[in-house]
Amino acid sequence: MEIKNVTIAGGGVLGSQIAFQSAYAGFNVTIWEINDSAKEEAIKKLKDLKKRYNKQIKLMDKEKSLNSWAMGISDYDTFNKEECLEKVSHVLDNIKIITDKKEAFSNADLVVESIIENLNIKREFYSDIAKYLGKNTLLVSNSSTIIPSKMAKYTGRPEKYLSLHFANHIWKNNTAEVMKHSMTSDKAFDLVMKFAKDIRMFPLPVYKEKSGYLLNSMLIPFLFAGLDLYVNGISDPKSIDIAWKKGTGAPKGPFEILDIVGLKTAYNIVLMYVKIPSFLAPYNFKGMKVLLEKYIAKGKLGVSSGEGFYKYEEEDEE
Repeated sequence: MEIKNVTIAGGGVLGSQIAFQSAYAGFNVTIWEINDSAKEEAIKKLKDLKKRYNKQIKLMDKEKSLNSWAMGISDYDTFNKEECLEKVSHVLDNIKIITDKKEAFSNADLVVESIIENLNIKREFYSDIAKYLGKNTLLVSNSSTIIPSKMAKYTGRPEKYLSLHFANHIWKNNTAEVMKHSMTSDKAFDLVMKFAKDIRMFPLPVYKEKSGYLLNSMLIPFLFAGLDLYVNGISDPKSIDIAWKKGTGAPKGPFEILDIVGLKTAYNIVLMYVKIPSFLAPYNFKGMKVLLEKYIAKGKLGVSSGEGFYKYEEEDEE
């Protein structure tokens, strides 16, 4: 089997990036969105990604430094500015965004589910699209926390179902965690590993199911620790971020990362822990829930909305 047609379910922060990167790598890409409003938001994200890719390419050409390099765009030794810019210029022409499920999923060789981080919604989605998928279609989830065995039986193709999780800003942070469950076939696993490599990701096999995979198993406790300091009145986001960056040399602190990830995504993850009895909970999850609800109610969703814990100005294309 050869993967040519890729459908991304959900054109949010990561869904739009997966779609753009896949089209950049030469795949035929379709984004399925739930309604016309979501479709318009996905278009905005794709246009913003075009600006970001162009800016990154020009930075790579100007600095010619590994520190500024984005391996998702080009290898260092074979970089050609004009060729990369030309590829970016055609990406949006090669992405379809549609709301009809039959049209979106019936011709897909690979479906990448990147919808809301909610187990029941994902299960309902899988059951709904099963009737449209071809018998050889591979189905993967970009879930950041939910392991595939919890959803496999709802897909109608457990042997062709597994997880494919990306880091944010995938053109620069080009890792892809590939995690199977007990019923995933070796063939499906190998095909998804190859796809990840073909879209210029560094495929990372996850041999046992683990909520959080590799990256988020380390990242989420870090973000919780930062939020916990804030909701308990220990300090403010800026000071907490500075403490981390100055103390470790890391480029971003927990609240800068939360703004990039998106406060809705952070909120959905926090909800998974709110019901833990307080005497067992390592962090103040109820306080985090209330805090994030206030930000979301005000439309402060992070970088995507222009404001989260910090304010952001829209970047102009150079």
